[in-house]
Amino acid sequence: MIEFVSANIAPIMFGVIIFFLLSGFPVAFSLSACGLFFGFVGLELDIIPSTLFQALPLRVLGIMQNENLLAIPFFTLMGLILERSGMAEDLLETIGQVFGPVRGGLALAVIFVGALLAATTGVVAASVISMGLISLPIMLRYGYSRPIAAGVITASGTLAQAIPPSLVLIVMADQLGRPVGEMYKGAMIPALALVGLYALFIIGLAIFKPKTVPALPPEALAYREPDGSSGLRSLGALTIVVTAASIALGKNYDTVLHWFKGPDVVAPALDEVIVVALTFGTILALVLALINKGLRIGLLSRIAERVTFVLIPPLILIFLVLGTIFLGVATPTEGGAMGAVGAMIMAASRKRLDFKTLIQALESTSRLSIFVLFILVGSTIFSFVFTAVDGQKWVEHLFDRLPGGQLGFLLFVNTVIFFLGCFIDFFEIAFILMPLLGPVADKMGIDLIWFGVIIAMNLQTSFLTPPFGFALFYLRSVAPANAYLDRITNKRIEGFKTGDIYRGSVAFVIIQLIMVALVVAFPELVSGGLDEKAKVDLDTIQIQQPAGESGWGESGGGAWK
Repeated sequence: MIEFVSANIAPIMFGVIIFFLLSGFPVAFSLSACGLFFGFVGLELDIIPSTLFQALPLRVLGIMQNENLLAIPFFTLMGLILERSGMAEDLLETIGQVFGPVRGGLALAVIFVGALLAATTGVVAASVISMGLISLPIMLRYGYSRPIAAGVITASGTLAQAIPPSLVLIVMADQLGRPVGEMYKGAMIPALALVGLYALFIIGLAIFKPKTVPALPPEALAYREPDGSSGLRSLGALTIVVTAASIALGKNYDTVLHWFKGPDVVAPALDEVIVVALTFGTILALVLALINKGLRIGLLSRIAERVTFVLIPPLILIFLVLGTIFLGVATPTEGGAMGAVGAMIMAASRKRLDFKTLIQALESTSRLSIFVLFILVGSTIFSFVFTAVDGQKWVEHLFDRLPGGQLGFLLFVNTVIFFLGCFIDFFEIAFILMPLLGPVADKMGIDLIWFGVIIAMNLQTSFLTPPFGFALFYLRSVAPANAYLDRITNKRIEGFKTGDIYRGSVAFVIIQLIMVALVVAFPELVSGGLDEKAKVDLDTIQIQQPAGESGWGESGGGAWK
């Protein structure tokens, strides 16, 4: 028996932790207890040297000193402050009025607002609950298919895990030992492509099954001009002017830099041009709206002015946070700090930030941060012992026998993570499996940024997969369980069934898996957003030795390789 345990301690250890996770025992304590117990067993069996555990406190202390992890409480605080400032309500109400007159418009508005909330809040619960409370009653009122309404709300809320500043991307970067900024850049194109796939699905329903996603009736449109028109033409004209100005600046940005900084200025990178052009466009729209409102010249319609004042502040916050990170001006931690301060300023400007709200946001941020930290400490103890008993070699041998090389490895890993996501939280999967799978992927020549984005996109499905998808529970908590009388139409609306929520998630889980497959098949979706790395040919490197000094190569200042 002792010989069997000694020879198979790594797989036994892995099996025990999976059992505890599936049993529902607290994850942080399961990881710590499992690691310490098998560490003691390893010491008794002379598998682990006693001096090895002297390094464990240093590993735990290293977690406390990791500045990248500070981005988690900063971005969480930013999201909670914005959620309590009423930004989601304003966005949904306004964008819903813009897209409402077309079939599927309300669903498209939910997707668009979900993407904006993801880029500002980064908190799934806040996004799903806000959109469930605001848009679900309107969808039910005007005859939307219940599964489609539930699916689009929950799926749009999970975009917070795919679009930077996603918390799961921060964890991925930390566990894989890669810069958070690079992980953000790599995830941006796939995340936006996923938003596009959601929108295409709704457009397809509007064309082939229009009864499932009806348009809002004229009486539901709140912003009307004195002549009875919708005012959307003015909004369209403003959009065209701002877009044209942004494109013009982007094309001539190099020339503008030469005017201000002289002829020796370095050519700007593409991401810098995009951020500057978009920032200029948003500021231009805000200035035009302020002039229109201040002088009352009637240049913009009511809906155009409303959209500008509601949409521009979160866009400016997005550019402030992500723009500075992408340009290398700020680290993700510094960007998160600026975002938290910017969120407080936005909430204060709306007169929706008081001491009680701030205390609640800080308490929620502290709870989530401590939760993440405890899991990270537990996973560090577990992986420390697992590595000490040669668990990494056992994992490598498992994948050595997989057919298909890199593709076979990716397919197997994503299949396992998808099924684990049905039962286990994404934090737990990231903290437990990434330290084990990352070295294997690196040894197989897989780019870890690409690998991290693939796993992050896969983990997003864990919020939608029954029976334990958190987004499904968030919507269930705010969806009406019993029939009620609608206050606008005075019609009786039946209660929302849990089965409707589950059915609605299926189509969007399939879309997310299609996106995972596209990222696997086309790595350029990730690498296209990254900065090009300078290629160094080690065979051609020459080190010039100053004249008059002798070296190991040629004396007298010659070159040596």
